[in-house]
Amino acid sequence: MALPVQQQAKYWGIVTVVMLVVLWFLGDVILPFVLGGAIAYCFDPIADRLEAAGFSRTASVTIITLIAVVLFILLILLVIPTLISQTTQLIDTAPQLFDRLRSTLTERFPSLVDSESTVHKQLLAIGEAIQSKGGELLNGVLSSALGLLNVVVLLVIVPVVAFYLLLDWDKMTARIDDLLPRDHVETVRMLARQIDSTLASFIRGQGTVCLVLGTYYAVALMIAGLKFGLIVGFIAGLVTFIPYVGALVGGVLAVGLALFQFWGGTEVIDGETIIQTTNWLRIGIVAGIFFLGQFLEGNILTPKLVGGSVGLHPVWLLFALSVFGSLFGFVGMLVAVPVAAVIGVLTRYGIEHYKGGRLYRGLSTDE
Repeated sequence: MALPVQQQAKYWGIVTVVMLVVLWFLGDVILPFVLGGAIAYCFDPIADRLEAAGFSRTASVTIITLIAVVLFILLILLVIPTLISQTTQLIDTAPQLFDRLRSTLTERFPSLVDSESTVHKQLLAIGEAIQSKGGELLNGVLSSALGLLNVVVLLVIVPVVAFYLLLDWDKMTARIDDLLPRDHVETVRMLARQIDSTLASFIRGQGTVCLVLGTYYAVALMIAGLKFGLIVGFIAGLVTFIPYVGALVGGVLAVGLALFQFWGGTEVIDGETIIQTTNWLRIGIVAGIFFLGQFLEGNILTPKLVGGSVGLHPVWLLFALSVFGSLFGFVGMLVAVPVAAVIGVLTRYGIEHYKGGRLYRGLSTDE
């Protein structure tokens, strides 16, 4: 005989509270294990396919690990130094961007932005704040001994955790299945399949979309001649998991930088005044890159890699990221998507039962 609903709710409530408390106090400690688990979850289907092709589980995981190590080394050697360099240059260039903006506004709207106006002072303050705060943030991340130690720990622990979790993934899922309450095992399995489908569609599919679009934006912008093409592509790809936000943020940043770089004006070099014309073609190419990216995302990448609705509305996802990020920091943001998927699936399951129950249908529907 199953336990009463009140007792079940009490037990599951206790489990939830304990998990939140652990997340609250051990957030930084469990970060490598959360990242390792996420990596193992993403690569498990590849390991399963290699097993189906005739490889053992150990051989499959070893192959995946070797390929990942090679790609990571190439990333460290080829991409990350340029990314850090462009980020530093962008932070240093930010005041010049605002100086150019302020000069343009002064020329076109002199009565609006005179030297004593609020707009003039705010533009100056924003430029100085971005340079100072951005520099402080970058220096803090790169020069902090604790931050460097944490990065080293992550680089060592995360791959080890991911390797062993991926190696024993099927055994762990079988063990968890064996521990499920027997009275509700089929219901839990059904909900788990729905949660896995949602996460697989979103994390694996959308993660691939982010990687493809980020690479496309970075390469295309650098070919177009944009000075900070790599960092703009990285930012755009990073936030592509929120529909339209990646293209909007990256597009505004890229077009703004293109206007700064290719906009005409006068420049004094060695005592001579040189007039530069506006390169509208380059500016149009930068804008066209993001329009093409949006077309590829909406019509090819997302339908093929993510599929239809995955049950995670952008507003709900933003809310989950904001709440868990503010409560539990970076670890909270990592677990926000899985938690949002679980809550979404449980909510839909509850709504289905509610619509089939007497509270919704009323007494008039009783036979």
